[in-house]
Amino acid sequence: MTVIKRWSMFLLLGLLLYADAHMDFFTSIGQMTDLISTEKDLVTSLKDYILAEESKLEQIKKWANKLDQLTTTATKDPEEYLGHPINAFKLMKRLNTEWSELENLILKDMSDGFISNLTLQRQYFPTDEDQTGAGKALMRLQDTYNLDTDTISRGNLPGVKHKSFLTAEDCFELGKIAYTEADYYHTELWMEQALRQLDDGEESSIEKASVFDYLSYAVYQQGNLNKALELTKKLLLLDPEHQRANGNLKYFQYIIAKEENNHSSSVEESRPEESSKTKKKGHSVDYLPEKKRYERLCRGEGVRMTPRKQRKLFCRYYSGNKNPRYILGPVKQEDEWDSPRIVRFHDIISDEEIAKIKELAKPRLRRATISNPITGVLETAHYRISKSAWLSSYEHPVVEHINQRIQDLTGLDVSTAEELQIANYGVGGQYEPHFDFGRKDEPDAFKELGTGNRIATWLFYMSDVAAGGATVFPDVGAAVWPRKGTAVFWYNLFKSGEGDYSTRHAACPVLVGNKWVSNKWIHERGQEFRRPCSLSEQD
Repeated sequence: MTVIKRWSMFLLLGLLLYADAHMDFFTSIGQMTDLISTEKDLVTSLKDYILAEESKLEQIKKWANKLDQLTTTATKDPEEYLGHPINAFKLMKRLNTEWSELENLILKDMSDGFISNLTLQRQYFPTDEDQTGAGKALMRLQDTYNLDTDTISRGNLPGVKHKSFLTAEDCFELGKIAYTEADYYHTELWMEQALRQLDDGEESSIEKASVFDYLSYAVYQQGNLNKALELTKKLLLLDPEHQRANGNLKYFQYIIAKEENNHSSSVEESRPEESSKTKKKGHSVDYLPEKKRYERLCRGEGVRMTPRKQRKLFCRYYSGNKNPRYILGPVKQEDEWDSPRIVRFHDIISDEEIAKIKELAKPRLRRATISNPITGVLETAHYRISKSAWLSSYEHPVVEHINQRIQDLTGLDVSTAEELQIANYGVGGQYEPHFDFGRKDEPDAFKELGTGNRIATWLFYMSDVAAGGATVFPDVGAAVWPRKGTAVFWYNLFKSGEGDYSTRHAACPVLVGNKWVSNKWIHERGQEFRRPCSLSEQD
């Protein structure tokens, strides 16, 4: 009994760990691939159910055809038919036994296997949070890459291999997601797209009245009363008894009349263009200039690469300052930016190493967190959409070799560095502008590690990305695009130990594709003689 209890506890623990690992599906494309297998299994199970139902129906059809022939013959002359003793016996047998068997066949539920499988798999299905997260990701991509709703709906995205499209119902659902988030700007855009597709004749279960209901309120919330009134009138043409629309109609007419009276009474004091001005629709108030710069760089715009800067950038074969491991086989190094100095190493990690790292990391991927600057508590954030895992050197020789490679090529001691972090980005996966190092207002950022601040960042690109996914530095206008098998490196701190604020960077949303990266944050401790301090604050 004790052994059984222990095994039950282990099984329950395993299920809990599996469920925990598969939360927030939308934050990792890598783990979303598991859902494809799940759905394929369900489709196979559904087909088996259909075959079972068809087999059952075929048996019923054969029975019905046989009885149809018998009863047609018997009803022509019942007495003569039953005069044959065998026919009389078979009639008694059919009505007493065989019809009961047919009843049992008809009542037999063929769906047990499919329902059991569906019930088992449902505990690992995405949640409402996943659906909402994926919807908000589409809107984030829409904003970042300046995509209109029609382009997204038709699936006309760069680099796609499997083209897909959104139905009017899908567009309506996106509008509802935005509405729930009080994002009336995107509510309007997606409800209008749903309306256009319905007007084009697309068959859908969505009623136009429902679209007009959401759309009119979203427009009203953005201050456009006249348009809200027109949309409400169109709604009432479709559904004259719509209670909320009738109430809104009277309210909008009252507000508009009141505004017109106020404007006419002060027409001498105000300019004509101001009297009819409505609140301009647009992005929310937190749409900061930095975010605009960040989004422009993500689109490949605003990169401050001048001819003078270009002349400072070179390619070379690099031996890690004559490191014995690389004297005979130097690596290819390319300057990506001059200040802050960002270098890229080419062919620095093999496909086999990448596959092993992903294999080790995938079962451990958890929603990426950030450190709350006030409380120090790790928490999820809407501006970091990815999942990550950590690997130590002792876990596999590949991890050990990679860490050694980083040490050899940077000349820095990685024994005090953080573990190798592997990250996989989800739908529209991103990490908005941030610093890797702890600022002066975060004195306890890495206190518990006891290894000082993050002196440098090494970032491996473990996949190509069809569109989007660049690493950008908004303050200096730099953009580095992911290329599988390469790595970029930069210092976060000056030699004086002061933070280099120009290293503020971001991971752009992945528009199309699957982005895998791994990074090593190297700390100050152990670098005292490898990178000596400078007397200049910004040297």
